[in-house]
Amino acid sequence: MSEDCHEIIICDDEAPLRRMLSDHLSECGYLIREAEDATSLFVLMNEREPDLVLLDVRMPGKDGQTALRELRKTSVVPVLMLTAAGELVDKILGLEFGADDYLVKPVDLRELQARIKATIRRNEIGQGTRDRAKAPEGAVQFGPSRLDVDSGRLFGPDGNEVTITAMEFRLLRVFAANRGRILIRDQLLEQAHDKAWEPFDRSIDLRISRIRRKIEPNPDKPEIIRTVRGVGYIFD
Repeated sequence: MSEDCHEIIICDDEAPLRRMLSDHLSECGYLIREAEDATSLFVLMNEREPDLVLLDVRMPGKDGQTALRELRKTSVVPVLMLTAAGELVDKILGLEFGADDYLVKPVDLRELQARIKATIRRNEIGQGTRDRAKAPEGAVQFGPSRLDVDSGRLFGPDGNEVTITAMEFRLLRVFAANRGRILIRDQLLEQAHDKAWEPFDRSIDLRISRIRRKIEPNPDKPEIIRTVRGVGYIFD
């Protein structure tokens, strides 16, 4: 079974689990590299960026959440977090720091494979949108920031590019297409084509909070993407 040679870095301090996941995903056709901690992960990332990072939350030394926060300063590589059962705080922090999805331990291998495929596919759709346009034609102002819809790039007030994930780009594009309209959470999920992901109640809120930190002059008092209490969000 081939997955078109997509490459995954598995970062987990538990060697038996890491080996089990590596063996299974290798049999599924993925190219696998292993990292035992966050330091090893960044060494591998500097050598070559993969198609996805499978990142454990609870690791000694620098934990997965800290590693993810540092990773998001320079990379939009899809990250699937492994969290302990019932640890909602891990899921919340993971999404705030830019995780694409999460999976609860103990890992069900069929669910793992399905989530990996969905995460990589979503990223490729977003990346394809960015790569198709060589000469950007359209732009939307989000306050002092500018979203180039054709190339899928966000630029800050100083003209420098601001790193955004594929999901963040799709959400901004949905808001751009619905200026002045109140959008409920289900509409945002539907129009951002993220139905394959099973969110918990605050997932959209957390992603929008992350976007606000990139486009709002004062993220604590948002004026660009506003909350309509009890209903949803509006970009006006």
